Parts: sequence; structure tokens; C-alpha cells
Amino acid sequence: MTTPIKRASGRMPGWAKAVCAVVLVLVLLFAGIVLSVLPGLNNLFGTETHDRTGPTLLQSIQDMSRYDAASGNFQVVVDLEKDSKYLPDAIRGSRVLYVGAGTVDAYVDLGKLGEDDVKVDKDRTEATLRLPHAALGKPALNPDRSYAVSKQRGLLDRLGDFFSDNPNSEQAVQKVAVKHIGDAAKESGLTTRAETNTTEMLQGLLRSLGFKEVHVSYGS
Repeated sequence: MTTPIKRASGRMPGWAKAVCAVVLVLVLLFAGIVLSVLPGLNNLFGTETHDRTGPTLLQSIQDMSRYDAASGNFQVVVDLEKDSKYLPDAIRGSRVLYVGAGTVDAYVDLGKLGEDDVKVDKDRTEATLRLPHAALGKPALNPDRSYAVSKQRGLLDRLGDFFSDNPNSEQAVQKVAVKHIGDAAKESGLTTRAETNTTEMLQGLLRSLGFKEVHVSYGS
């Protein structure tokens, strides 16, 4: 009589799987401890950043004729909230608390001067200038000083950020910050300061050229 030979099962016993799992966990823990104790080893497994940006192209050149006479620094805390009419905030909605810091320049456009706006007497000792009123430039948000304090988003908004090409975009809140900074600049008296500085600059310049009296006025 022959005794049938049982074929060895290809499956790993349960106890062997448990041992392998424990060994794997120990290896990972040991690797983490070694990397924390020996920081130099992080360089072996760390990531590197490679800048492969192409050359920067000059698209245009503009001649500047304005004198930037004053600059204001502003900061605003934006609390922007978006709600859904029929869904709770936990499902659909967002709220962002954002600190926006930026600058606004005030300038006088000297390129608008005409022949009748500059008058010099025969002895070249007295000059009279009529300049356009100072104007405000566009607010420029400073990315190094602007940051989001907190972000709250509903479930659908989080899913939208996950599938979006630009997750957690702060473009909307940045636009609001720029608008408030621009409105604050209009009420700050920055243009008046710019006209005062421009007057002092022109008086000092023309007096250094031999003019004894320099009169500067502003009008449209």
C-alpha cells in the first residue's frame, strides 16, 4: 500500500504573518530613531529641489515720468465668509481669517507738464510751476507679511479643493484685502503728503540751480 503524500500549502501560516508584521514595525521604528539621532542620515533619504526655470523674457519697457513722493504701509484683517442658503456650514461653506499687508504709492506725473505750466522770469531767478495733483498707485500686497490665520471649510468645499488644480486658493480673500487697503489709502492723506514732498524736492533742486524763488502749485 502506498501512503498519499500531502502537498505543502503555499499559504503562510497566521503566526508567521504576525511575526513579519511585528518585525516590519520594529524596523520602521528603528529607522526613525536612527534618523532622529543622526540628522546627517536625513540627507541620504531627503528630497532635493531643482530649479529648471527657463530664461526670463523682457516683454516691454515703459519710460517713467512720475515722481513717487510718498508710500504708505497698510495692514487689514479680512474675515471672509461664504454660506449656502440651503445647506449647513459643515456641508457647504467657508470662512477665512486673513491678515493682508501691503503698500500704496502716491506719485506726481511730471510727464503731464505743458509749456504753460512752467514759467521762468528773464533773470532766471524765479520759477513758477503748476503740477497735476498727486495720484495713488495700485495697492501691492506683500506676500511675506500676508498670511491666513485660520481656514474653515465644509465637506463639499474640501472635496472641491482636493480635485482642484489650485487647492486652498487665497485669491478671493487677497482681492478683498487689496480693495480695503486701496480704500484706506484714499482716506489717509497720502496724496497730500506726496504733493508736499514733491514741492520740497523741486524747490531744493531749482534753488541748487540758481533760482532764488520757486513757486509750486497743483491743479487738474
